[in-house]
Amino acid sequence: MALKMHPALAVHPGDWLKTDIVEPHGVTVKALAAHLGVSRQALSNLLNGHAGLSADMALRFEKAFGVRADTLLRMQLTYDLAQLRAHEHDIKVERLAEAA
Repeated sequence: MALKMHPALAVHPGDWLKTDIVEPHGVTVKALAAHLGVSRQALSNLLNGHAGLSADMALRFEKAFGVRADTLLRMQLTYDLAQLRAHEHDIKVERLAEAA
């Protein structure tokens, strides 16, 4: 039996990074983007939940702050699945019958 996580527990990693990592360090988005070697717009989109976290960006955060990239990517996967589960009734796919 698979455990189901309540959708409210699925947090966008950008929101978590913003409130728990970036803001406590007191760094601006512009300065952090320069430090990470990414555009300010790409970082802003992530931190404001308008873009997903890529493996590349997760590794950059790991290098800058020490938070594990695989942990961040699991957060993204959990968030994505929770969003999809909320609308899974829209996906019309039947179970494939086994070949004889």
